[in-house]
Amino acid sequence: MNAKVLAFVLLLPQAASAQGFAGLGTDAEGFAQPAPERALDFPADHGSHPEYRIEWWYLTANMTGPDGTPFGLQWTLFRSALAPRDGEGWETPQLWMGHAAVTTPDAHHVAERLARGGIGQAGVQADPFMAWIDDWAMQGPDLDSLHLTASGSDFAYDIQLRASGPLVRHGQDGYSVKSAAGQASYYYSQPFFDLTGTLSLPEGDVAVTGTAWLDREWSSQPLAEDQQGWDWFSLSFDSGDKLMGFVLRGSGDYTSATWITADGQATAFADGAFAATPLEWHDVAGRQVPTTWQVRLPAEGVDVTVAALNPDAWMQTSVPYWEGPVMVEGSHDGVGYLEMTGYE
Repeated sequence: MNAKVLAFVLLLPQAASAQGFAGLGTDAEGFAQPAPERALDFPADHGSHPEYRIEWWYLTANMTGPDGTPFGLQWTLFRSALAPRDGEGWETPQLWMGHAAVTTPDAHHVAERLARGGIGQAGVQADPFMAWIDDWAMQGPDLDSLHLTASGSDFAYDIQLRASGPLVRHGQDGYSVKSAAGQASYYYSQPFFDLTGTLSLPEGDVAVTGTAWLDREWSSQPLAEDQQGWDWFSLSFDSGDKLMGFVLRGSGDYTSATWITADGQATAFADGAFAATPLEWHDVAGRQVPTTWQVRLPAEGVDVTVAALNPDAWMQTSVPYWEGPVMVEGSHDGVGYLEMTGYE
């Protein structure tokens, strides 16, 4: 292993950790900062933004097999910058990390890839769209039609995605505030993917159908100094309506939500309108993590119980966190995904 490769292998997990979860509240001097007056620009904003410190392309999916067995799927590409610029070859300060997972009622399969930018090992291009790390890829002519692949030591998937609704901007037309102090990110989603494909699991191949949700977010300091992590929900109801909501945990919790109608109309809700209360905790990876929740958005009549399909869906990666599919019951029934970070 040459010196540059060794330095990179040692640096990337440290950079990911320092810029993940509570570390996202550290100072980002020199990096670009989100501003409410900047309008999102498509397809350019489907690509990367190297002048910002952290960015991700984050897809989750709820699926069923031929016998009705539920499954969850995750495909994520993170970009983390050591300096606010791009570059070629080993001179680039851009680092990449990929996470893939498949969750069943009884198992949680996880894989991670680490890469250096500038050498072709990982990256994103906007038009035609392609995001990749090694042989994992999310690609298509545009964001409306995508082919998704990833694999680990004990799983793989090959998935086709087709959008049946519009992109959704969160917050103020894509400017998403994350704290009372004003930290923010650019944030939009494609929550209307229909899915078909194949999971390859230890017990064999499974044909699946379902729905998927892609989140796009970038910033340089999206958390305040006192915020340790977040609880993020993406819920798809049987009515066709959808809800994105998160709680940022700190000395005072900060919340935000977007209500999305079945035809793609979005309404943003500021701090205090959305509530998520833990109901049951589960011991996973030596941590107590809440895996059953009461989620409420009174303005839209939402009062539901959100329960993990598999409470052991722990991502034992360079920056560990909980991520998995959930079942939704109450005022609205449906499925969704839950991500929880910062639980020590």
